[in-house]
Amino acid sequence: MSTDNRTLIQKADLEIADLTTDGGLLQPSQAKKFIRTLISESTVMPQSTVIPMKSHTHQIDKIRFGSRVLRAATEGQALSKADRAKPDLDQEELNVKEFKAEVRLNNSVLEDSIEGGSLKQTVMKILGDRVALDMDEMIVNGDTAHPTDAFLAKFDGIIKQASVNTYDNLVNPPTRATFKGMLKAMPNEFLRNKRRMRIFTSVDAELEYRDQLAARETAKGDRWTEEDIPVAYGGVPLLDVPVFPETLGTGTNETVAILTDPKNINVGIWRKITMETDKDISAGVLIIVVSLRFDCRFAEARATVKGTGITVN
Repeated sequence: MSTDNRTLIQKADLEIADLTTDGGLLQPSQAKKFIRTLISESTVMPQSTVIPMKSHTHQIDKIRFGSRVLRAATEGQALSKADRAKPDLDQEELNVKEFKAEVRLNNSVLEDSIEGGSLKQTVMKILGDRVALDMDEMIVNGDTAHPTDAFLAKFDGIIKQASVNTYDNLVNPPTRATFKGMLKAMPNEFLRNKRRMRIFTSVDAELEYRDQLAARETAKGDRWTEEDIPVAYGGVPLLDVPVFPETLGTGTNETVAILTDPKNINVGIWRKITMETDKDISAGVLIIVVSLRFDCRFAEARATVKGTGITVN
């Protein structure tokens, strides 16, 4: 390896080190920027409630009135103790799990980035892009009972957590009846703000439903397939998420759909993100390892419906 290449690796190592403080911790401003990058490059997180956590745990406080609070009143008289309304209090806990990402940058990437004065931005961008996709996969498909994937076994994602209210599509393609059934399976108390809800599903499921809408003889006609018009049912938009599974069921051709208010999905990210570097001088490679911790929980699991048995081919 030439002296120039050795110098290049060392210079790149020093530039990346400028992002960090004690123990490889990203500086607070850089950590915030990296989290913003993760959110912007994700499909699920921009819709969700993202919480930058100060510690490994965070309590999600839930307060609601599950029954009538108004009573028939008599002028000049206070309500009796029995008629006073009490809120239902509960909590969910975010408990972050640790994940790591390793990236290796060769000389050509380093030289172009250093000469362009954008090495830090390049590293943050390429890491943010990939980490955001991996976080989406974990948030959606996490399953602590996964038999083979240690990554997905870290915590339960939204598909596994959405188990209170379900609708069985009986191994059929997605139709209006599918989403009608899901809406009917949602407890009425959570349908007051239906316009805030979304139906998350797979890319192919959204395409199947889009084609069905396009086949109807309506004024919109081919616009459903010729233009990127959002599709919806009953005012609730469908969002296609690339990491939603499409090989479920006995025929390995099924997916699922999740109906909920996206803000019901809480993603907690611990603010102490570390970025450490190492060098493989002989190979001419700079090694960057990023460690971060995150978790995902529904604030209210009862405000979700999972549609199953949805075929995509």
